[in-house]
Amino acid sequence: MSARDRFNRSFDSFFLWLAKKFRQFVVDVGLIARFGFEGFRLFGAKPFRGSELVLHMEFIGNKSIGIIVMSGLFTGMALAYQIYLGFKLVNATSLVGPTVGMGITRELGPVLTGLIVAARAGGAMTARIGSMRVTEQIDALEVMGVNPMQYLVSPRLVASVIVMPLLTGVFDFAAMFGCWLICIKLLGMDEAAFFDRTYLWLEPFHINEGLFKAAVFGLFFAVICTYKGFNTKGGAEGVGAATNQGVVLSMVMVIASDFFLTNFINMFYIVFGMSSWK
Repeated sequence: MSARDRFNRSFDSFFLWLAKKFRQFVVDVGLIARFGFEGFRLFGAKPFRGSELVLHMEFIGNKSIGIIVMSGLFTGMALAYQIYLGFKLVNATSLVGPTVGMGITRELGPVLTGLIVAARAGGAMTARIGSMRVTEQIDALEVMGVNPMQYLVSPRLVASVIVMPLLTGVFDFAAMFGCWLICIKLLGMDEAAFFDRTYLWLEPFHINEGLFKAAVFGLFFAVICTYKGFNTKGGAEGVGAATNQGVVLSMVMVIASDFFLTNFINMFYIVFGMSSWK
C-alpha cells in the first residue's frame, strides 16, 4: 500500500471516528434531556414527595452555606484588591465597588456557586443513586411499586433549582462584604463614595441575571449527576467512574452554558429595549 493510500485511509478513519463521537454526543444529550423532563414531570404526580424535597433542599442548601460564605468572602477580597491596583493607575479607585459588584452578581457569583455545589452535592447525588443501582435497591423499589424516578430523581432536581439562586445570593453578599473589608478597612477608601457608586451603577436586573443563571446551573448539574447515577453499571468501580463523569460534565456544562446564557440575556435586553449596563 502506497503512502498516499495509507494517508487517505487514516484521514477517512479519523472523520468516521469523529462522526461516531458526534452522533453519540447527540444521543447522550437527548437521553439526558428526556431524563430531566421525565423527572420534572413526575414531581407533581401522587404521592407528593414533599418531605424528600425539604430533605434535599437542606442537604444541597444548608450544608453548602459554610463553603459558599468562605469562597465568596475571599473571592470578593481578592477581586477587590486586584481591581483596586489596576484602577489606582488611572485614578478611578471609586469604581472598585460597582465593578466588583457587577462582576460578582452577573458572572462570578453564579458560576463559582455552580461549580462548588456541583462538586459537593452533585457528586454526592451520583454516588448515592449509583450505589443504590449497583446494589439493586432501585430494582427493589420498583418491585414494591415505588417509581424510582419520582422518589430519587424528581425531588433532587426541584431542590437544586430552588436552592441554587439562594446560595448565589449568599455568595454575592459574602463577596461584597469582603470587597467592603478590603476597600474600606484595609485600603482606607471613602466609605460614602464606595456605597454611593455601588448604588448608582449596580442595578437589580444585574442581580436577577445572576440568580437566573444559578437556577439554570442547578438544573444542569442535577440532571447530569442524577442521570449518571441512575444509569451506573459495574459495581463499586462503576460508581466511582459515574461520580467522576457526573462532576466533570457538570462543571464543564456550568462554564460553557454561562457564555451562552450571557449572550441570550443580552439579546433579551436589546429586544425589550433594556440595557445590560447602565
